Amino acid sequence: MPDVHAVIIIGSGPAGLTAAIYSARANLEPLVIGGEPSSTSDQPGGQLMLTTDVENYPGFVDGIQGPELMANFRAQAARFGARYLQQKAIRVDLSERPFRVWTHDEEHKARAVIVSVGARSLMLGLPAEERLLGHGLSTCATCDGFFFRGHDIGVVGGGDSAIEEALFLTKFADKVTLVHRRDQLRASKIMQERAFKNDKIDFLWDSVVTDLHGDNTLSGAQIENVKTGEQSTLPVSVLFVAIGHIPNTDVFRGQLDMDDAGYLLTHDGTHTNVEGVFACGDCQDHTYRQAVTAAGSGCMAAIDSERWLEAQHDHA
Repeated sequence: MPDVHAVIIIGSGPAGLTAAIYSARANLEPLVIGGEPSSTSDQPGGQLMLTTDVENYPGFVDGIQGPELMANFRAQAARFGARYLQQKAIRVDLSERPFRVWTHDEEHKARAVIVSVGARSLMLGLPAEERLLGHGLSTCATCDGFFFRGHDIGVVGGGDSAIEEALFLTKFADKVTLVHRRDQLRASKIMQERAFKNDKIDFLWDSVVTDLHGDNTLSGAQIENVKTGEQSTLPVSVLFVAIGHIPNTDVFRGQLDMDDAGYLLTHDGTHTNVEGVFACGDCQDHTYRQAVTAAGSGCMAAIDSERWLEAQHDHA
């Protein structure tokens, strides 16, 4: 590999891999630092690695599996010369050029950086989570649903992600109980309709999970009604958490401008406050958060970075 890359792309979801396709076709030979395997959506391929049928990505009449779609993205970028490193960026120095990015045991330099680190699953914040994660507590129905065939399953959340998880889990579960802190869902109307029509899905409205039962494996969830204070136990052997996401931007704190929630701030397309650093995908989008919008912003970041490099007389 060169001593100094033209562009390093940090993250390998729809945004990062689309940026890789465009950068590679511009003969920039991007290095994609794609992350490491994880039980959350902070992993190579991003959140789509944890999804089942993707029905709203243009061009796939019958839908496509999330992991298959990301494998296609990756292969397409590789075809044009993108290179991959399946490691996590643990430190960056964006104070001077060339920019520096460290993985566990290596330092990489680049004239431009595209940040596409995405977002990861939010957890409930309960003490028992760390002990029970992977032992009945999960953030990925696609990964773990098969192992709980014939069980009663709980899902926490009320948005599209939660409904998608619940619907998928009805393929395996005898019953799926959706626990939601409000009295109505936040999910899109079509997802709500699918959930309400499914006889296997029950709803616990105005409710939150306050504790998890079980020493080594999950045996139930403590439920509190937020309006009445009533306590109950939900007898489930598995609980899937689908309450939202947080951007994976901690490594950039103090160097790139971000909002209070950690989403990177961009201007004039995908430019950040540091000249030569660009951001795209869910790490800077808390409004749309779709695969197609992430891919579109990845295209924008690649074009912005290429034009910026040309303006610096730095396009090798």
